[in-house]
Amino acid sequence: MPLDEKTILGAVKEAKEKSAKRNFNQSIELVLRLKDIDMKSAEGKIQEIVELPHSPAKQNKICVIASGELALKARKAGADMVIERPELEGLAGKKRDLRKIANDHDFFIAEAPAMQLVGKVLGPILGPRGKMPIPVPPSADIATLVNKHHKTIIVRTRAQPIIQCRIGTENMKEEELAENIQTVLRTLEGKLKKGMKNIRSASIKTTMGPPVKVKP
Repeated sequence: MPLDEKTILGAVKEAKEKSAKRNFNQSIELVLRLKDIDMKSAEGKIQEIVELPHSPAKQNKICVIASGELALKARKAGADMVIERPELEGLAGKKRDLRKIANDHDFFIAEAPAMQLVGKVLGPILGPRGKMPIPVPPSADIATLVNKHHKTIIVRTRAQPIIQCRIGTENMKEEELAENIQTVLRTLEGKLKKGMKNIRSASIKTTMGPPVKVKP
C-alpha cells in the first residue's frame, strides 16, 4: 500500500486531535498489519533496529556492560546504567534485580569479552524480551553508540503478523513524526519480500487514544 508524506501527515494530525488530553506526554505509535507473511519462516521473524531522524523527548534508556576505560567513557557519554564485571557477577541468580534492570532499560550494549558472562547471567532474562546486548569491542566509540541508541527503536513482529512501535511523542511536530514513520516504512520495504505490498493496513495512535487509519 503506497503511503506518501501528505497522507501520513494527515493521519498524524488526526490521531493527535482525536486523543483526549492527558497529564503526561503520550507516545505516538505506528501499528502495521501485515499480509501474505509466513510467521513460521524467517520472513515472519522481523526484528530491525531503526535510528529515527528525530529523537523523541522521552529517549530510550541504555545500559552498558563494560569494564575499565570503556565503562568510564560510557558514564561520560550519558549511559543510564553502567554495569562492571564484579557487579554483573554479583547479580547472578538475583532474578528480581535482573528483571528490574531488564524492564527499566530499552537497549543493552556489552563489550565483547564479557559476552559469555552476560549470556550466563542476563541471557535468560533479556532473551525472551528481545533485548540481548549488542556486542562491541573494548575500543568502540561508546559515546556515538549511546547517542545513536537513545533515538533508536526496535521494529519487530512477535507471534502475530503485526508490528507496533513507538515513533515519537505527542509534543513533537507533526512533520517530525511523519519523517520518523517514513523511516520505519523505508526500512521495512527493504526487508519484506513484497515490500509495501505486504502491509495490509497502517494506523497511528497515541498511548491512550483511538487508532486512526492511514488511508492511501
